[in-house]
Amino acid sequence: MEPTLTDASPAAARLPEIIKRLRIAHPDATCALDHRNALELLVATILSAQCTDERVNKVTPALFARYPDAQAFAEADREELEQAIHSTGFYRNKAKNIQEACGRIVVTYGGQVPATMEELLTLAGVARKTANVVLGNEFGIADGVVVDTHVKRLSQRLALSKQSDPDKIEKDLMALTPRDEWIDLSNLLIFHGRRVCDAKKPNCAACTISSLCPSATGR
Repeated sequence: MEPTLTDASPAAARLPEIIKRLRIAHPDATCALDHRNALELLVATILSAQCTDERVNKVTPALFARYPDAQAFAEADREELEQAIHSTGFYRNKAKNIQEACGRIVVTYGGQVPATMEELLTLAGVARKTANVVLGNEFGIADGVVVDTHVKRLSQRLALSKQSDPDKIEKDLMALTPRDEWIDLSNLLIFHGRRVCDAKKPNCAACTISSLCPSATGR
């Protein structure tokens, strides 16, 4: 008989069951940014920095209709692009990054978003989180784990990592999980963070993984 898992069990023992329960609770867990191709996902992910996915999804339909490819973004009037993405915040820096990234995509990659971590990291505004989003959700390539604010919070609450730096949290999650689980793990934690494990008021009473969580209250 296998030992009963509890919130005191080692992270490596708890995580497979956590993933199993989250899959049941959130069968629709996938990338929440609306997109039709790798370029749209790249731009949407850049826009999502310090902005909700809901807000980005309100902006991108008109944005992608106006700028349908990397060439169009690269050649856009900067002020017009800034105005188009203004409501996502930090619009000047985001517009600059989008244009510089798209310019490199046109010149270096023939207008196509590259599909390797190394190449994506050469694009303006792209760090590991953005690269992982694009690789995992558009190309199906598991090169790492997306660590956004939700994944960071849940990783700490679930005692999957003691780190606060996203890159270090990512390494911990990668070490705990088989590569073929990396893409799903981030999407599941993100959905659970949005729907149940809120930053200010987690709903532990309704949480399917509370018995495996050292931070759960009211048990």
